[in-house]
Amino acid sequence: MSGELPRRGGSAGLRASHADRDGVVEVLSAAAGDGRLTADELDERVEAALSARTVGELAVLTADLPTGTAGETKDVVRIEQVGASTRRGQGWVVPRSMEIRSELGEVILDFTQAVITWDTLHIDLDLRGGSLKLVTRPGVVVDTDALVTKYAKVKMARSGVPDAAVVLRVEIAGEISFGQVVVRAPRRVFGRSTPRG
Repeated sequence: MSGELPRRGGSAGLRASHADRDGVVEVLSAAAGDGRLTADELDERVEAALSARTVGELAVLTADLPTGTAGETKDVVRIEQVGASTRRGQGWVVPRSMEIRSELGEVILDFTQAVITWDTLHIDLDLRGGSLKLVTRPGVVVDTDALVTKYAKVKMARSGVPDAAVVLRVEIAGEISFGQVVVRAPRRVFGRSTPRG
């Protein structure tokens, strides 16, 4: 039985595989990178994709997007924004490289539940005001040695598991001015909700 997504008329009721779900998440992430989906829409559709049971449920999630097959991959994801906020959250597929152009905005890349298919992510960054925040997990290593800073800050939190095997190396190059790059682990909640206020 082939791993291709069935396309015949009677296929909508077929059970979706992990590969089918991952392929749709990849298409959604690429569409968000092109500005076709907002961060909220991406999170909503990714959640629906990861819980989908049939091929038909998955097809609905990409029906309004100009995509090819669900298995297509994008080597480069681009984020361009001014005064906006972009987030890659649960289930996003990490590409081989990203080009981030952000002015007076915020970009959050959360790797805690990301789908990692490459061993290295290259980020070409042009950040003018605002911030780039990377939420890591054990095995995700961030390298900012090639980053040029002008009136900017780079904050790197130490990993809680220093001996963890490296599953992804994030290499950030480019330039930031009047902004910051923050690398941190996810915030922990011990058994009860964290009080607010």
